[in-house]
Amino acid sequence: CKILRCNSEYVAATLNLRGSNRNAAYCNALRSYSHCTRKTARTCRGDLAYHSAVHGIEDLMIQNNCSKEGPTSPPRPRPPAPNHQGFESLDICDYEKSFLYKHGQPPSYQHCAAFGDPHIRTFHDDFHTCRVEGSWPLLDNDYLFVQATSSPVAKGSNATVTSKLTIIFKNMKECIDQKVYQAEIDNLPAAFEDGSVNGGERPGGSSLAIRERSPGRHVEIRAEYIGTTIAVRQAGRQLSFSIRAAEEVARAFTEEQDLQLCVGGCPRSQRISRRECCRGRVAAEMARALCKEMLPVEDVYFQSCVFDVVTSGDANFTMAAHGALEDARVFLPNAEKLHIFQ
Repeated sequence: CKILRCNSEYVAATLNLRGSNRNAAYCNALRSYSHCTRKTARTCRGDLAYHSAVHGIEDLMIQNNCSKEGPTSPPRPRPPAPNHQGFESLDICDYEKSFLYKHGQPPSYQHCAAFGDPHIRTFHDDFHTCRVEGSWPLLDNDYLFVQATSSPVAKGSNATVTSKLTIIFKNMKECIDQKVYQAEIDNLPAAFEDGSVNGGERPGGSSLAIRERSPGRHVEIRAEYIGTTIAVRQAGRQLSFSIRAAEEVARAFTEEQDLQLCVGGCPRSQRISRRECCRGRVAAEMARALCKEMLPVEDVYFQSCVFDVVTSGDANFTMAAHGALEDARVFLPNAEKLHIFQ
């Protein structure tokens, strides 16, 4: 995949544009860039930098009123060696660096979490409490597939908890082999299913790495090649999932991949009102006191904690909400969005 060559030729062609014909020369450079990406389309099909470039060209052509047909920039003489700060010498498997180089600013990030009953905080900061018994996709896009399996919190209970998580990091040509991570209650491994702790033998294999933050309780997976970090935790008898993903990655899905709890939240038929739980005054007051110790702000994390402790009778659920809030504190790009009040 020679997308880096297209990128550097475009940067060189637009570096010193001045004068009255600047716009025409800029359109010529964009048409050359577009022609270059078309030539490399077949070998670059699975490449994130390639897809980013194609979308970027389309946007820039619209913004600058450039026609798709017309003259192109004259070919530039190739420099004998790339500048040590040039994009070609950057690690293609470092999403943040390559995004910064191409766009002149850091990428935007989104946060999603699933914890407790389960409660879902979506990428768009919607918040639902869900019934969702069985297996449901949290994410299903071009780079990641995440599935949560829920079981009743107690026999005959309407409330469910996440008992199993499956995370698939899809094959990415230069960077990683496909890797699968699976966690179940009381089995939170610090390795992928094949026993490895990184993305494999490819040049960018180290851009996917897994580490144990707290044995059997908290695992963190960093996927630098797609600008994504995932935390998996166990608190009491339930698992929780938190993710910080680059916006471009979170949005990389088709209409067919429409069922993703991190994107759309719970389907309406699966939503539970948190008010239903707390009719028993004594149980609710005790739960509020327990939750208040861990969660002094009475936001949705606090409300979820009260709901879970009353519904399950298990004080460990205070840890689930607290862990989710701590992940949000680390992952959320905008600290003002940390608390949600409903």
